[in-house]
Amino acid sequence: MAAHTVTVEHTLSKLLQEKRYAAIRDVLATMNPADIAAVFNEVQSEQRPLLFRLLPKELAAETFVEMDPETQEQLIHGFSDSELHEVVDELYVDDAVDIVEEMPANVVKRILAQVSPGMRKEINEILQYPENSTGSIMTTEYISLRPDMTVTQAFERITRTGVDKETIYTCYVTKERQLLGLVTVKDLLLCPDKSTKIEDLMNPNVITVTTLTDQEETARKLSKYNFLAMPVVDSDGRMVGIVTFDDAMDVLQEEVTEDIEIMGGMTPSDKTYMRSSPVDLFRHRIPWLLLLMVSATFTGMIITNFENALAAQVVLTAFIPMLMDTGGNSGSQSSVTVIRAISLGEVDFRDLAAVVWKEIRSSVMCGIALACACFGKIMLIDRLLLHNTDVTVTVALVVCCTMVLTVMVAEMIGCTLPIIAKKLGFDPAVMASPFITTIVDAVSLLLYFGIATLLLFR
Repeated sequence: MAAHTVTVEHTLSKLLQEKRYAAIRDVLATMNPADIAAVFNEVQSEQRPLLFRLLPKELAAETFVEMDPETQEQLIHGFSDSELHEVVDELYVDDAVDIVEEMPANVVKRILAQVSPGMRKEINEILQYPENSTGSIMTTEYISLRPDMTVTQAFERITRTGVDKETIYTCYVTKERQLLGLVTVKDLLLCPDKSTKIEDLMNPNVITVTTLTDQEETARKLSKYNFLAMPVVDSDGRMVGIVTFDDAMDVLQEEVTEDIEIMGGMTPSDKTYMRSSPVDLFRHRIPWLLLLMVSATFTGMIITNFENALAAQVVLTAFIPMLMDTGGNSGSQSSVTVIRAISLGEVDFRDLAAVVWKEIRSSVMCGIALACACFGKIMLIDRLLLHNTDVTVTVALVVCCTMVLTVMVAEMIGCTLPIIAKKLGFDPAVMASPFITTIVDAVSLLLYFGIATLLLFR
């Protein structure tokens, strides 16, 4: 895809130099809006306004929605008021809201000045919903039918109003804005008697979400039920909008990206990697790095407290990295698995006991397997091949016992902390790799020196 974009960008640049505008229009007309937006992100900034003006009005609006905020802002600054009006007039309400949320205040003011009063009211209403709520991502443009309509009347309404709706396949049956049911265009087309009332054809069992439902939960419901759109109702059961599957995909992508960043020990960013400056990366990374660096002092304090034991058995020092890394890796595996299960709605707080019991059995098997491999490695490589006489059977037993207990404790910590964090209202991803590793490092050292003291220094 990247190579294709570069080729198209080169072709368009050459056509622009030769002023072959009709050819440019023909090339762009054959492309998908998302692909055109990718080309706009690559061409020189001074070429973008001219290329945009060559697009047909409807295609221009669809392409504008797909562009990154920097390109959108640059084009808006170059638009005349009439050009800006033509673009925003073609946008769906939810797309207009997304653009408004990304723009600086002076640009927002100019955009709102060019939209119709009705659309401006709808935009302001959606902007009032809390961030990450379903209301903030819904669109108010949907097909509404009355229960007393016939199939013929329903088709007439769809034909008359559907051009401005984001989706027309699923139609919602309402009376005084109360959601009564839904009917699909397939149901209408296959109905043999076109005089049939919509109330006799509709499905009254409608799955809905509210305006205050978390957007990630709504996206999961859309995925679970394979809906093209999910109706959104207010606290009184009145229908106020729909969330379409494409918006749900964007939500899931944003949530996954945020979780990956948190699990990697970074503050989530609204910018993509290529749009982020070195300063942006610094600001998102340094808080966690400082926190983890300070928390790592606990491991230093533990080693200091047992420095006499280490002085008596220096060989113990060689196995500290292996034990800490194994514990950290085990905890990370457990936490990532549980965090993913939480995000998919498979696990919640009431499943804590079942999760712990499952992880106990898994950790015992993993710990014993690792301990056996570790014992063989210590005796064959460290003692026989490297001729390290300080490595005795007792030392090997200390390391292997610590290995088993460390893996067990690490997996217990890794599976319980995300569930507890979710219960307390925190993002479970916070309890992923860096945080878990820091805790497990300290625990593994305490176990190591405790077992060494018991077996070697009695």
